[in-house]
Amino acid sequence: MKRTLFRSLVAFTAVTVPLVALASSHREAPFIAGQPKVDGTDFYMFRSYEPGRENFITFIANYNPLQDAYGGPNYFTLDPKALYEIRIDNNGDARPDLTFQFRFDNTYRNLAVNAGGQQVAVPLINIGPIDAKGSNLNLTQSYTIEMVRGDPRSGDHEPLGNTTLGGRTFFKPVDNIGNKSIADYPAYAANFVYEVAIPGCSASGRVFVGQRKDGFVVNLGEIFDLVNLNPAGPRDGEPNTIADKNVTSIALEVPINCLVSHGDPVIGAWTTASLRQGQVLDPTPGRDDSGDGVRIAGGPWTQVSRLGMPLVNEVVIGLPDKDRFNGSYPDHDAQFAAYVTNPTLPVLLNALFGNAALVPGTPRNDLVTVFLTGVPGLNQPQHVQAAEMLRLNTSTAPTPPAMQNDLGVLGGDLAGFPNGRRPFDDVVDIELRVAEANVRVTGKVSPKDYYLDRFPYLLDPFPGSPNGVAP
Repeated sequence: MKRTLFRSLVAFTAVTVPLVALASSHREAPFIAGQPKVDGTDFYMFRSYEPGRENFITFIANYNPLQDAYGGPNYFTLDPKALYEIRIDNNGDARPDLTFQFRFDNTYRNLAVNAGGQQVAVPLINIGPIDAKGSNLNLTQSYTIEMVRGDPRSGDHEPLGNTTLGGRTFFKPVDNIGNKSIADYPAYAANFVYEVAIPGCSASGRVFVGQRKDGFVVNLGEIFDLVNLNPAGPRDGEPNTIADKNVTSIALEVPINCLVSHGDPVIGAWTTASLRQGQVLDPTPGRDDSGDGVRIAGGPWTQVSRLGMPLVNEVVIGLPDKDRFNGSYPDHDAQFAAYVTNPTLPVLLNALFGNAALVPGTPRNDLVTVFLTGVPGLNQPQHVQAAEMLRLNTSTAPTPPAMQNDLGVLGGDLAGFPNGRRPFDDVVDIELRVAEANVRVTGKVSPKDYYLDRFPYLLDPFPGSPNGVAP
């Protein structure tokens, strides 16, 4: 079986090198580039490898790309006028069977100080050191989660419960303002990992929403400057351009037996973000406690971001269709088939590097297998409709962190990409390795430097002020 899988993946990798080997989905489409709070950057799905959690699946949906840690005074809240979703297909028909919906709410405490005898509202997010209870914090962001069975809009909605605090409300930690505001950020953020009661599940899951260190690795600037890199050299020959950036993660851990259906262990998933269809700007906004009193929104939810497999909208979908792809659904992916069967980037890359990529003729049915149906014997559903999403065979045992190979299946690690995606998986080099195109676009890193071996798996974020001292 491993030999068959290897041949399948060799074929996949050899022919997809120039197709999806440039950058993660940061600012990948014209509209979403101006809407960072709903810009999905990376999506991970893997069988949990934290000891004792092997019977769970972890989903991580990252939003709001390229965050500078010093981005005050408002930092990087998620959008209270948006709907964030993790959608799961467990029968291969390219339609969501389970959806987890996240909605956010801002609460301002309207902190004020006595300035010359008057109580005047302060302009800052905090006016002193912050603890887990929110002392001295001017803004808190909370969220609720609902699970929908069937269609995300018309299906049955059921709320998830916060078994840690009680009730149905969860809280997001404030971003890592700096060491003077939050002396021990890892300990502070750990208070916001919650046990969550999921309807129909006998065991509780876990959830965390908050700022993390961006786990993606890429030479972002050089890539988009006509791949301005030395095309030959070691994998770790260049630094990671985005090594100092943060991102906002929505991390959810769910028991496997609550996800699979019909005796098929393979599930597919993707993340979406939606805004209300109608939005107008208030030219004279009044005092506001919501954090966004300028926009007045209404009407049905309209999907503006979509992310499953990494890099697809970034470097596969043509520029005129990028916004269309972000608003589309997997079961309608036939409209984008030509971008997969007749990819353009092999042509562009060979123009730059003189036939560096060994590209077979079109139509590229091999790409259809990997990106649209899953690889037979690895992660293809029993009854599959071709559609782009991340797919995972939940029956594949997780690999312990110390034994993980960042080349995933190509490195002999069947629990890695493209069988789902772990933070440690080097999705860029996976798609370059076998093709021997010798185009270096990313550096290999150690998991101890970039990732946690426990939920929520991505490292705590960089502080905005790393050298703060107590007064």
